[in-house]
Amino acid sequence: MQKRINKLKDKIFSKVHSNNLIYNTCWEDSRIDRQLLNLNDTSEVVMITSAGCNALNYSLDNPKTINCIDVNPRQNSLLELKKASIKNGDFNLHFKMFGRGRYKNVDEYYQSKLKPLLPDYAIKFWDKKINKFNGRGTKKSFYFFGTSGNFAWLFKKYFDSKPGTHQLINRLLNCESLEEQKEAYFKLESKFMNKIILWLMNRHLTMMLLGVPRAQKDLILEKYPDAMVGYIKTNLRHVFTGIPIRDNYFWRLYLTGRYTKNCSPEYLKENNFEVLQNNIDGLKTHTTTISDFLKKNPGKYSHYVLLDHQDWLAYHLPEALYEEWELILNNSLPGTKILMRSAALKIDFFPEFIQERIEWKTEMTEKAHSFDRVGTYASTYLGIVK
Repeated sequence: MQKRINKLKDKIFSKVHSNNLIYNTCWEDSRIDRQLLNLNDTSEVVMITSAGCNALNYSLDNPKTINCIDVNPRQNSLLELKKASIKNGDFNLHFKMFGRGRYKNVDEYYQSKLKPLLPDYAIKFWDKKINKFNGRGTKKSFYFFGTSGNFAWLFKKYFDSKPGTHQLINRLLNCESLEEQKEAYFKLESKFMNKIILWLMNRHLTMMLLGVPRAQKDLILEKYPDAMVGYIKTNLRHVFTGIPIRDNYFWRLYLTGRYTKNCSPEYLKENNFEVLQNNIDGLKTHTTTISDFLKKNPGKYSHYVLLDHQDWLAYHLPEALYEEWELILNNSLPGTKILMRSAALKIDFFPEFIQERIEWKTEMTEKAHSFDRVGTYASTYLGIVK
């Protein structure tokens, strides 16, 4: 019976992820990534698209090419819209759309300036969805759309309904010291972790909408006896009491629905805009899997960024995991870097042929991971091909 239930959960997860925009922003800290990857003008990158923020941040390091791969065309459509906004060359409008998450004249702007720069599949998507940026209705921000965005909006509405919570959140986001942060966060923690939210966070549907598959949830449950709540509570305490919040644009966005010019991803900084324009043509999107991309585009790539999808492959499609790694290793040189994250504190599901070919930089990644501003993953891995 449980096997049938799990199979149904996985089917629903796949259905949701194949028919919706899941991620409206990236939830991996690219500041850490760029330190670990050390990209340069000879770098040829293969990575998962997600919302495209990190690919754009990587492009500031002048890599030769960045191949962004996602099985969900909606994720690639979002990156293509960001690329079009950069190519158009108006930083103020670029920031209104992707910094503030709204621009009241977006329909006209899209039709006249952005649409001509988009591939056909992205046009098909944005012809129907560009109104998500117009700031009208109850949500006001593009960042409250998509499955993870819908969840963020519900949380914001809930917190705003609680007396004093809105002011506490603003106070937390504007703290100048760790001592101030600790004081502000511990006043908020009971509101973040009340009975209603605790119940929601342990529901499979909630995790599915946030992009967490059952395999990752199971990895967390193995290590945390109080389930998802314990995992989240531990990570939030680290993020909000151990790392300065002044430039934590991840949580500012999630809690407010917008960035500020002083607290935003690097691709939304005005002094980086010209570099982005110069490098944007080196960033390509591909709607497929990593394995299929490598079959059709063999080469000796210098960097792979696999996010956390190894967790899912290991539990659901181990044969696909083996195939992907065989293709990665066959399309790498000695010294190629492979970056990934996991819900597990320690990955123990790689077969021997991978371990024989990869040197894991454990000490380096553990140190880097301790400065991660997001707090959604238990571990970070950097492997070097021997």
